[in-house]
Amino acid sequence: MFRGLTIFAILLTLLVVVLGAYVRLSDAGLGCPDWPGCYGSLILDESAEGLEHATENYERPLEASKAWKEMIHRYFASTLGLVILILTFIAWRRPGLGQLKLTVCLSLLVMFQGALGMWTVTLLVKPVIVMSHLLGGLATLSLLLLLLLRIGKRRLPSRMCNDYVKSLAVIGLIVLVMQIALGGWTGANYAALACPDFPTCYGDSWNPDVDYKEGFVLWRGLGVDYEFGVLSNEARAAIHWVHRIGALITTIILSFLAFLLFKLGAVKESLLLVTFLFAQLALGVLNVLLNLPLHVAVAHNAIAAALLLSLVYVNFRLAKDPH
Repeated sequence: MFRGLTIFAILLTLLVVVLGAYVRLSDAGLGCPDWPGCYGSLILDESAEGLEHATENYERPLEASKAWKEMIHRYFASTLGLVILILTFIAWRRPGLGQLKLTVCLSLLVMFQGALGMWTVTLLVKPVIVMSHLLGGLATLSLLLLLLLRIGKRRLPSRMCNDYVKSLAVIGLIVLVMQIALGGWTGANYAALACPDFPTCYGDSWNPDVDYKEGFVLWRGLGVDYEFGVLSNEARAAIHWVHRIGALITTIILSFLAFLLFKLGAVKESLLLVTFLFAQLALGVLNVLLNLPLHVAVAHNAIAAALLLSLVYVNFRLAKDPH
């Protein structure tokens, strides 16, 4: 039961992450101006009385399609929180599993995610909160996969686990998390199309005239509505360009890691990494060339999650068996 529930939690978390991306990319992050309800109700009231209540009590006009997107995301996220609490309870009742500490960490993380979800609304989609909310969701996903892997405890043969490859896998994981954070910062600041051409930015420039200092200010005070962005084009282009440079660095490191894994005989792990890596690159390029179509942008987020999971899996498989 514990293993099956963990698998269900992983799939549910992936769905929540993808739904979160869909909500954000369809500009529905403020579809409900309050939290945890939506225009004062846990279930959106579209009746005449509900519309009148929304008009009289909230500055933001009710857009039912956006509000439902946001509430569906919240419903699934709340269900995930309940599932993780059940996993924690089972781990507490069954100490032989040895997973209580990890499940407690997951419970605390998902509670913090709930707070970030609230702040996303109350702080008017402040970019640092939106980015943190994305990273928190992916951290939840990664820890759930780690929980599943620890139950199975399958490692690679010791001959495949040299220290150099292990170190490179850890570095790759850190670099990927930083790149995902950059992607979250790009999306939260509405900078995905700040460089409308590829591979250069602003025509033929490999060193565009952009505003790096302004683009990476994390905190701009309270009371600012960040919907659709507040930065200049130069600041947004700086964010976008750094994200592209990060993609290049990430590709080099993970490609080399995949090559070493292949040479060591870890063919499945190598192919898994390469498949998601180059799918992610292709989607990133298509986002620019096709003017950020919603389905491609959402897929870009989903494959980022899959790439992260594959690297967590590789790191686990390379780790020494503690037993």
